[in-house]
Amino acid sequence: MAPQHLFQGTKMADDSIKLFGFEIRRAKDRNAEKLRSIVPPADEDGAGYVTAAGAHYGMYVNVDGDNHSKDNLQNIKQYRAVATHPEVDAAVEDIVNESIASENESPVELVLDKVDGLSDQLKKAIQEEFDNVCSMLNVQEMGHDIFRRWYIDGRLYHHLVVDENNLKAGIQEIRPIDAAKIRKVKEIKRKKDPVTGASLVENVSEFYIYQEKPGGTNQGVKLSNDSVSYVTSGLLDVDRKRVVSYLHKALKPINQLRMMEDSLVIYRLARAPERRIFYIDVGNLPRGKAEQYMKDIMAKYRNKLVYDANTGAIRDDRKHMSMLEDFWLPRREGGRGTEISTLPGGENLGQIDDIIYFQKRLYRSLNVPINRLEQEAQFSLGRSTEITRDEVKFQKFIDRLRKRFAHLFYGILKKQLIMKGIITEDDWNQWKNDVAVDFIRDNHFTELKDADLLRERLQTMDQVSQYVGEYFSKEWVMKKVLNLGDEDIEDMKKQIEDEQKSGEIDNEEEEEEQAPPQQEPQGQKHSIDINVNNGDN
Repeated sequence: MAPQHLFQGTKMADDSIKLFGFEIRRAKDRNAEKLRSIVPPADEDGAGYVTAAGAHYGMYVNVDGDNHSKDNLQNIKQYRAVATHPEVDAAVEDIVNESIASENESPVELVLDKVDGLSDQLKKAIQEEFDNVCSMLNVQEMGHDIFRRWYIDGRLYHHLVVDENNLKAGIQEIRPIDAAKIRKVKEIKRKKDPVTGASLVENVSEFYIYQEKPGGTNQGVKLSNDSVSYVTSGLLDVDRKRVVSYLHKALKPINQLRMMEDSLVIYRLARAPERRIFYIDVGNLPRGKAEQYMKDIMAKYRNKLVYDANTGAIRDDRKHMSMLEDFWLPRREGGRGTEISTLPGGENLGQIDDIIYFQKRLYRSLNVPINRLEQEAQFSLGRSTEITRDEVKFQKFIDRLRKRFAHLFYGILKKQLIMKGIITEDDWNQWKNDVAVDFIRDNHFTELKDADLLRERLQTMDQVSQYVGEYFSKEWVMKKVLNLGDEDIEDMKKQIEDEQKSGEIDNEEEEEEQAPPQQEPQGQKHSIDINVNNGDN
């Protein structure tokens, strides 16, 4: 919990003081006022709760000494630094490209088919406002960058600019806010229960603190909750107090990989060249004269020409000995005299198994299939042989990311519709589970995956078709094998009846009458194939 001196300032305030930004007036929930608890609502957005210093507090908030803000700022810097690593950048780009399809049209669409009780006029109005929101966000051109920023930072902020004198005109502009310059705060006010003496939660207010220079000594400005759009990754740390990025679990593997790569470079520089050992015969010379004799020999025969990579010139550097220089050893009288031998270089310089291990460990931490990041892997638009389990898991991971990122559109659209008076907040609370944002998928990958799945289902259906009518029903095959829903089955049956009446396909009953008795299983199989084929059409 942040210290109570988080709130500073001499300006007194009460409920009449307005925060910077607009606020949507809401009807008070009388039932909620009667609810009592000693525990504040669950903190799922990592804002953290602070205790009010009193009934009155300043409009400006000083966040100096707030460890929560410092940790968030440090984490964001780490995530952005990690994202610059080549392996991580390749994985992030693959995730973003899979989530946001790069097409000429908008990558997102609003789906209102499941919402009951909406007139065509109201659906048209909601759709128009959704298009306006996408236009202000410039999703068609900046969708890739917005998603990448959200994925790396683990949070996404936008300032909703309105005309405060005309709130019914709705949001006029949506401006992105650097995640390092803003944070969300939840302030709780408590009162003591006169009966039990317990500290009860009286009120919880939410607002944002904006700092132009993060980590500086300047005070932050309090922004109203409605004027800021806030979307998180949905991931919290082990203490469930701070929002973390999807790159958080890749911090340790990437640091280990960097250390292994650096140590490999140093080892190769030290062991790659062959070095010579000079055994110099010093005879019976005293120690001092023997050392001087060695230095004279070394200065005479050493060729210290160095290539300067910055200028491209050759220079003579005799000032110091490097780790790659030859060895000079004295030898007394009675030895084998002056001798020169060669010390071989490293023999296992081509072994990088440890580097490959940490690379794969990094790929697994990013939830990206390893074969997608290997340089040898090639993508073919032809028939794929199989769908690996990693690809299925990766697609589910992308779907979870899309559902979480869709809250960006839900939050802004909700405020836009309420301010313009198109719907009420109660209406949105009633419809919010049925309103959906559909993301356009990459046609190439989707077609290959769907084709492989359909092929496997058809093969399974061929194996069980001979038992239809004896052990399995047609409807069971359509549900369990072809994975069709009840609505799809009813629509398919109706389409087959219409096509039989129109003569586009033959009537299955006439075929069964003309077929010999021993061909009955084939007739059953054929009828199922017709159903499947027409369902695909």
